[in-house]
Amino acid sequence: MKYQTELKDNLLFVRLEGDLVAGKDTQQMIEEVDGLQNRKLLLCAIDLSNVRFMDSSGMGVLVSLLTKFRNRGGELVLIKPSDHIRKLLIVTKLNAIFTIAENDEFAAQFLQESIY
Repeated sequence: MKYQTELKDNLLFVRLEGDLVAGKDTQQMIEEVDGLQNRKLLLCAIDLSNVRFMDSSGMGVLVSLLTKFRNRGGELVLIKPSDHIRKLLIVTKLNAIFTIAENDEFAAQFLQESIY
């Protein structure tokens, strides 16, 4: 899995590409997000549009990140999961705990409104 992080107006955008499974890259991404969270960053959007496959460990990563942000009074949204990933979220009922945005603009708007 490849990933990129981008900060825009106190929002963290994490763009994932490839397969979201346990591995070195996934752990590195979690550590980077944790480091940014320690700087009082409360809002995160994870772009899943280029994720082809996700297993249970990938789902665990998403739930873990969501929990970390919410425990600090923040929020996390998922951006445009592929059809395959969207079906996994529905089957596992994770779609009930995640907000899903169709683009960066909706994600940013939702996140900004979520803390006020």
